[in-house]
Amino acid sequence: MDEITTSIVGIDFPNADKTRSNRRMEILLCAPGDRVTLRREPKNPHDSNAVGVWSERDIQLGYISAERAPMIGRRLQAEETSALFQAMHQGGAYIR
Repeated sequence: MDEITTSIVGIDFPNADKTRSNRRMEILLCAPGDRVTLRREPKNPHDSNAVGVWSERDIQLGYISAERAPMIGRRLQAEETSALFQAMHQGGAYIR
């Protein structure tokens, strides 16, 4: 499989968990090379192709961009896929 670097978007929205965890704060706790989990969300009311990004601590960091989500979602269905946190940038973060 080819490696893809992509942005995490939506990091300034609160999570829907009981504590309404802070995505930006969770990203600050991530180090380059940390594993992240990608989860398809076919029942997402805003985008049936949505792919969420979750930290090793099982806190949502945000989403794959709407432009990349369909392709990455197909890969998640078709083959074993892993992702790593790469770096934070001012507007979000990158994963690979």
